Amino acid sequence: MGSFRTWGSRFVAAVTLIGTTGAAHAEVLRIGIAQAGGGDPLTFGGTPLGVVRNQQLLEKAFAGSDTEVQWFFFKGAGPAVNEALSNRQIDFAYQGDLPQVVARANGLDTKLLATLGTRSNVYVAVPKGSPIKTIADLKDKQVAIFRGTNGHLVAINVLAEQGLTERDLKVINLDTGSAQAALAAKGVDAAFGGLELFKLRDQGLVDIIYSTQGQDPRLTRQVALTVRGEYEREHPAQTQKVVDVLVQAARWASEESNRQALLEEWAKSGAPLSSWQAEYEGQSLKDRNSPLVDTFIRGRYQAVAEQAKTEKLIRRPVQLDGWFDTRYLEQALQRQNLQQFWIAYGADGRTPGPVASSGGVAPTEVAQHESR
Repeated sequence: MGSFRTWGSRFVAAVTLIGTTGAAHAEVLRIGIAQAGGGDPLTFGGTPLGVVRNQQLLEKAFAGSDTEVQWFFFKGAGPAVNEALSNRQIDFAYQGDLPQVVARANGLDTKLLATLGTRSNVYVAVPKGSPIKTIADLKDKQVAIFRGTNGHLVAINVLAEQGLTERDLKVINLDTGSAQAALAAKGVDAAFGGLELFKLRDQGLVDIIYSTQGQDPRLTRQVALTVRGEYEREHPAQTQKVVDVLVQAARWASEESNRQALLEEWAKSGAPLSSWQAEYEGQSLKDRNSPLVDTFIRGRYQAVAEQAKTEKLIRRPVQLDGWFDTRYLEQALQRQNLQQFWIAYGADGRTPGPVASSGGVAPTEVAQHESR
């Protein structure tokens, strides 16, 4: 894996800032998004945070204060977000499990506050008419995988189910946009990816030969919200307000009666509505949009940490104790009377289980009502 410094050399080119630039503000709250985004204005989907972005819920929550909300979108995904965090260029980060674990392994001071989109599926696409029909057929083929992202380890696990490793393939490290272009031009034999592949399928350019949809939940990707430790310690009120708004959006995004409206919100990112419908077909919105840091989520992060070390994606073991800080989430759930709204799952992701408390002291009421 490259260092933060290596990833950061392309920081300026990799990030897009969306925010107010006219007036001076005493405080700026900066949110980093581990994807390039799309649409006009720039946005993203697949998470309640996308609803927060589209409906300007954070801007409304901080209206009347001297806190300005700014959004940053990173084409370089999780690794680029890590560099921004390490350079104190953002305060909150939306990114996947593997980049978050890599940041933790490199000593980055963050806290994981809540999940922001769980159980995301992984797909394998091949150019239309390709003779490749199964995962086993990928052996010795040129396959695009976006290394260092939360889909990377899932791809390794999918290959392992067929007795394959990355070394059995001719892996090409391509970001999401580049992989789509390579597939369309038949420049690669196959690509691992997410729902963006449905657009190519619907255009008649690719066939999707594999999906994790409906399979073991442990073959899915997890995304969460982290905050810089320094920011959280200095701004507990702002941190609480961010989590409060996130939980509010997650509640709305979890209601089946809002399914069509939710997918239309996410389609503003540029991914077609049909792609979102395909990704979420037959799946519970409550499960996909739950903010809970339950036994399943904690188990997935532990598994990612262990596998990242085995795969030599990190050099040292990762200590996860003390990283999950659910105090703000617990308070938001209590305030909104949502303690029983979402199902907490056990390690298998299918059986209900307990939600472990962070065990910390809740932010004080004084801090919560600061208006900095």
